Amino acid sequence: MTSVERVALVTGAARGQGAAIVARLHRDGFRVAACDVLVDELKQSVASIDDGGVIAIGLDVTSPEQWADAVQTASDAFGSVTTLVNNAGVLHRATLIDETPGGFESSWRVNCLGPFLGIQATLEHLRAAEGASIVNTCSTSAVRAFPAHAAYGSSKWALRGLTQVCAAELAPAGIRVNAVFPGPIATPMLDDETQIRLTATFGRLGQPMEVADAVAYLVSDHASFITGAELVVDGGQCLRM
Repeated sequence: MTSVERVALVTGAARGQGAAIVARLHRDGFRVAACDVLVDELKQSVASIDDGGVIAIGLDVTSPEQWADAVQTASDAFGSVTTLVNNAGVLHRATLIDETPGGFESSWRVNCLGPFLGIQATLEHLRAAEGASIVNTCSTSAVRAFPAHAAYGSSKWALRGLTQVCAAELAPAGIRVNAVFPGPIATPMLDDETQIRLTATFGRLGQPMEVADAVAYLVSDHASFITGAELVVDGGQCLRM
């Protein structure tokens, strides 16, 4: 553990993986700015942590202005951001013939543009921080191709590439950039029918805290010599396809 105050900004924090990441980092001693566009759900989630170590911030990750406001709010509350977890994402399925320009673009805006804007918005803070770290939530869709996932899969492949570029560019500044690749995880992103189907295929679904544990490792001092890494959390999904 570093001696400096650790301040994490986590997106997509209202539920599922994001809420688990917030809880895990808070447990590890981070002060956490929990951010999401689902403000009411976010406030309910954060309300369960009543020691002042977590604040809820409304954030549309596709808005540079809202990113600037979120980073300022986090900094005013806790001090400079030392850790960024780009977890916000949308799952959009459509066949190639049924996909629309709007549907395709909106997936890219949330899943890839959003993390890019977050890195830009926090970069000044991260450059000044000791042990600065970024973790991007990719997907096994950036490892294996799934039919009817043109928008989602390609946006996650792009985020995978962005992670690598940022890791290379920011390494001289001491900023580590890594990615987690969740597979079938029991979150609201997967409807009940999909969860039943995936459970039948793989035996069980992963739990949000299992992804949060991976993120906690990557942002910790235990991973101080790790950057540009891709940590797959999928119960062997990719190996069995």
